[in-house]
Amino acid sequence: MKKFLSLILILAMLLPTMALAEDYAGEIVIGIYEPASGPNGAGGKQETLGIYYANYVAPTVELSDGVYKVKLVEVDNQSSNDKAPSAAQQLVSEGSSIVLGSYGSGVSIAAADIFDAGGVVAIGISCTNPQVTLGNPLYYRICYLDPFQGTVLANFAKDEFNATKAYTLAQLGNDYDVGLAHYFSKAFEELGGEVKGEEFPLGTSDFTAYLTSAVNSGAEVIFAPTSTEFASQIITQAAANGITIPILAGDTWDSSVILKAAEGTDLSISVSTFFDEGDTGAAAAEFVKGFKAWLNDNPEKLANNGGNDIVAAVSALGYDGYMVALEALKLADSGDRDDIADTVAEVTYEGVTGFIAFDENGDAKRDQAFIIKSDNETASWKFVKVQSVSDISK
Repeated sequence: MKKFLSLILILAMLLPTMALAEDYAGEIVIGIYEPASGPNGAGGKQETLGIYYANYVAPTVELSDGVYKVKLVEVDNQSSNDKAPSAAQQLVSEGSSIVLGSYGSGVSIAAADIFDAGGVVAIGISCTNPQVTLGNPLYYRICYLDPFQGTVLANFAKDEFNATKAYTLAQLGNDYDVGLAHYFSKAFEELGGEVKGEEFPLGTSDFTAYLTSAVNSGAEVIFAPTSTEFASQIITQAAANGITIPILAGDTWDSSVILKAAEGTDLSISVSTFFDEGDTGAAAAEFVKGFKAWLNDNPEKLANNGGNDIVAAVSALGYDGYMVALEALKLADSGDRDDIADTVAEVTYEGVTGFIAFDENGDAKRDQAFIIKSDNETASWKFVKVQSVSDISK
């Protein structure tokens, strides 16, 4: 009897493996390298949601030798450049064929050598600093870059607010913040404007002195490309001190955290971003509808989205990043790291955020950004305009 029960137990344990062998040719691992904690945790969770939704829509990939199940393995890089290498190494060690991420350029740059040494292609989703791909042959990305984003916002400051003086505020040592502030300042000065820039150390919670400095400088716009954690404090303290200078920021501020902080205030907040929830294109509209339904079906997912079903641009990019990874697997016709590295540069994909193809540096060939503005009565974003390279050069 004991032998019979043991046999039944063994068969029960083998059933999942037998089912996998029967239904799929095997399993391919895609790594998720994102922050789930730290200053960029809120944005990282929203980007990750887009990846998981894409896996829900397309859980398998078909290669010439059969259909493979796609397994997602996630690590938390904690928004920390110091913790990034060990998180990246975990994904390499766990057999990732390809990796997606990260929200935050600093952690992406810090992980590049690890992915390169492991022979793993990484596809950046919203990491916009040029250094992510520069000199890193296995790092690609599907978003636009900060030189373009900074130029877009500088032109918007001039055109929308007739600004001639600007104040920039960035976190000291943060590659994204400092880099984007630099590109904004460079473009704004080329337009004839003046810029006063300051940087604050990690751990700052009182921004009153910096905001006072902005007022005293005569700034007509404040440009603060910070993480959402610091952004909410800047917004709250600006409103409490009666500061009404228009605030501009980059893609990190496209978040429910910003809308909650700005709700009920008189602040004008405008940001550049990768995707507009109100896009009426068929692919974008289908994505928004499906993603919202998927979010609302699960309280945990909804909480990770900030407690509402507003579609963040990084979620749309996360979705596209996963689909681009599937295209890379198909083009390589393999889950082998070397095969993927040899062919990924040729991948093209028509995504919900637009057409995606890579240039010689592994950067996406993007030439437009969405500008959105906070509606502080309804705690939602209002579409302002699409800004392209050709618009800027006119």
